[in-house]
Amino acid sequence: MTKFIRPSRRTFLAGSAAFGASLAMPAISYASSRPAFTHGVQSGDVDVSSGMIWTRTDRPARVMMEIATTDDFTNARKLPPMHALPESDYAVKRLVSDLPANQEVFYRFTAADLSDINTTSEPIIGRFRTAPSSRRNIRFAWSGDTAGQGWGIDDDGMATYATMAKHSPDFFVHSGDTVYADGPMKDEVELKDGSKWKNSTLIDEKRKVAETLDEFRAQWKYNMMDDHVRAMNAMVPTFFQWDDHEVVNNWSDSKDLLSDDRYKEKSVHTLTARAGRAFHEMTPIRFTPAEPGRVYRKIAYGPMLDVFFIDLRSYRGPNGPSMETEMTDASRIFGAEQLAWLKRELANSNATWKVIASDMPIGVIVWDNWREQAGAEAIANGDSGPAKGRELGVAELLRFIKNAGITNTVWLTADVHYTAAHYYDPSKAQFQDFNPFWEFVSGPIHAGTFGPNGLDGTFGPEVRFVKAPAPDQGVNLPPSMGLQFFGLVDIDGGTGQMTVRLMDRADQELWSVTLDPEQQTL
Repeated sequence: MTKFIRPSRRTFLAGSAAFGASLAMPAISYASSRPAFTHGVQSGDVDVSSGMIWTRTDRPARVMMEIATTDDFTNARKLPPMHALPESDYAVKRLVSDLPANQEVFYRFTAADLSDINTTSEPIIGRFRTAPSSRRNIRFAWSGDTAGQGWGIDDDGMATYATMAKHSPDFFVHSGDTVYADGPMKDEVELKDGSKWKNSTLIDEKRKVAETLDEFRAQWKYNMMDDHVRAMNAMVPTFFQWDDHEVVNNWSDSKDLLSDDRYKEKSVHTLTARAGRAFHEMTPIRFTPAEPGRVYRKIAYGPMLDVFFIDLRSYRGPNGPSMETEMTDASRIFGAEQLAWLKRELANSNATWKVIASDMPIGVIVWDNWREQAGAEAIANGDSGPAKGRELGVAELLRFIKNAGITNTVWLTADVHYTAAHYYDPSKAQFQDFNPFWEFVSGPIHAGTFGPNGLDGTFGPEVRFVKAPAPDQGVNLPPSMGLQFFGLVDIDGGTGQMTVRLMDRADQELWSVTLDPEQQTL
């Protein structure tokens, strides 16, 4: 019997929890059973003619794969099998290529036990749609911050995923903090009103900080134990990027863990290596042969949209005051090679809209040490003056975009655990050699809610909208309080207009704006 993980629109509208419950669950004993898929399926990094697919088995297995353009798999194309082995924690993924544009694609996995090759699993199926080669309407969602601050899978599950899935986006951009490897959970958390939050689903690897490779892998497996997450994964491709909590809070190459008693492993380099491997094993991100483990990349999604995923974590200098007046290794946040790549790809882009998916905001002040309000953790250094420190790299990029005549750049991010719309106006900035642009912030998906943070005036950000906890609500609000956020982006295939909506867990539209595309000037 085929386990077909494709809910109808009616199923989505009814809620994805019941659907997700039909999927194979983790921790299955297979002493005398057939192979099973433990964490559903994923797809990602889909473009006009290709896309990544992923799954995981419960044992060493040969994983057979088929793709088709109909859900009954008539005239299916069989792909060469892959082997799920302990070395990759039984996870497999591959690039499926030579696909037609603008086509709904169904993929099917079947696993055969390597110790008894005639013993096979039930098939498991997912779908995605390739990007268009001509103009059509495009919709995608974005957010960040999953399972953070101790808020795990309760009886309602990670409900914001179900809310996003109702909108049937072409894809979902996960803007970072995809897992919280540094955030141990408890079975229960007492809330201000005397009630309790109960993590009804919890595994031992989530009760401590992640240090071993298996513990980092478990962060991903935990999130995929959620019904809503697996249901959305089966229907909607996810384009992943990372930030700090995939490794440890506020990490850079100089992170010092000597005084953190939670960690027996004190080398941030060792933790980063293990976290990076788990990130690439457990997500359907594309592999870059020139730099294995690279996160920054471009996804060309047809003639109207290019998405540029940047990595502000891996190549940065140490967190500090960020007041350098010249570009040095200490003041870099992009790294020289990534910045050159981003300039080149933006200049070569013929897409109507160029979305820069950033793991951190530009003008929001994020302190490395919140208690002392010291040290730049993000880009802004908090002095609202001429560009210094990490701001130098952003200033260089914005100046390049202006001088090269690159139009219709929009920044999307998460990280700060509230939602906001920022308009960057050079006439109100200290650094003024750039064209105006928008930055939209939305998150968390399922984590504590904080904010709002202060803004640094270097690039002249104006708050056009913000939704965050009220002062009397405090911080680190649980998901059950409803302040969980995501964004929706619609690009009209006829007019080329981009409409951005900021949404909450209850599917309430909080704010929206429609942007008209500009013509390329050079």
